[in-house]
Amino acid sequence: MSEQRRINFTIYYKHKFPDGLGHFAQEIHAMGLQFGLWFEPEMVSPRSQFFQAHPNWVVRPKKGRISITRNQYVLDFSNPAVVNNIFEQMQKVITETNLDYVKWDLNRSITEAFSPYLEKIGHPQGEFFHRYVQGVYTLYQKLLTAFPHLLIEGCAGGGGRFDLGILFYSPQIWTSDDSDAIERLAIQSGTALAYPLSCMSNHVTAVPNEQVGRSTPLVTRFRVAAFGILGYELDLTKLDARTLATIKAQIAYYHALQPLVLKGDFSLLLPRQSNGQNQVAWLLSAHDRKHLVLGFFRVLADADSRTVQYMKVPLAKSDTPYWINQHTGPISGDVLQRVGVRLPVQFNGANRAQAQLIGDYQSALLTFDSVASLDHIESQQTDADKQTVGH
Repeated sequence: MSEQRRINFTIYYKHKFPDGLGHFAQEIHAMGLQFGLWFEPEMVSPRSQFFQAHPNWVVRPKKGRISITRNQYVLDFSNPAVVNNIFEQMQKVITETNLDYVKWDLNRSITEAFSPYLEKIGHPQGEFFHRYVQGVYTLYQKLLTAFPHLLIEGCAGGGGRFDLGILFYSPQIWTSDDSDAIERLAIQSGTALAYPLSCMSNHVTAVPNEQVGRSTPLVTRFRVAAFGILGYELDLTKLDARTLATIKAQIAYYHALQPLVLKGDFSLLLPRQSNGQNQVAWLLSAHDRKHLVLGFFRVLADADSRTVQYMKVPLAKSDTPYWINQHTGPISGDVLQRVGVRLPVQFNGANRAQAQLIGDYQSALLTFDSVASLDHIESQQTDADKQTVGH
């Protein structure tokens, strides 16, 4: 880094954090919030002091120039000295900020896969990728040993890092940089074939979407993201009061849904397999089948849609009556299995007064609660009300 760039960075840092990052983190914690930071520990800028001091600590060809992608080189994590150095740097920041959360980013692929370190110690270059990933695991292990409370969210890395090995260290992984809700119907359907929802990190992001330029309703973005670890990437200062109230209600709903997301059973009733598929349906269920949640997504409006459609609910218990959305029913589980539940009425050009879904990118969440469990919940609420009145 040139002297002028170093001065500019120092001025920028002091402007953003006049009392230091540690003080800023302390203020965040004082508000009752947790503090997280974004790291990309495997990459380095060619203009950095780090690279200038250790030019052979990056993955680079034996001869010739090093390819630059995203203004970055890849650090040689097959070299223990590199791993130890990065750990020491991260340790200082984590300690200073009493950090709660790390987002481990991975945006650059490995090119010219040659390790100066392996050449120096006489090991074959064919071992590089294995030793590199072992170095990544070592850094995870060092961080979590030193900071056992730390939550590290992994990066999908184009799918290359969404694997069982990394899940040992990162209990949740960013599913994809493509955060468009309609794109995510296919992405999350595919990921769910091999991985539980409890490790899939999904965010509600701004529209028009950065990847595809599509604008989808906030409620649909939320419903897609709710089938996993929910987050929001929105500038709250730019949202009106109504939108903020909606988001608050969505988060409260998600808190109630979260036990099913983390520990329930998940079924792909209609997975999104191709762009030609217009309807998607996902089903969450408690192990005892007393509570179920059906997510229905309709991509594009269709003038030929029938006014009434039914979706079978295969995980309903045949001998159990259910309330739908806590007010329709009770309907037997046998009927839900064999006939299905009526989906929201879709606009077909002639039924606007009855239509519940109008336009593109529509969705609905349908809840199924066994009569006995719902009666128990209402009884608890009534008892709580009586206690409140009594006091």
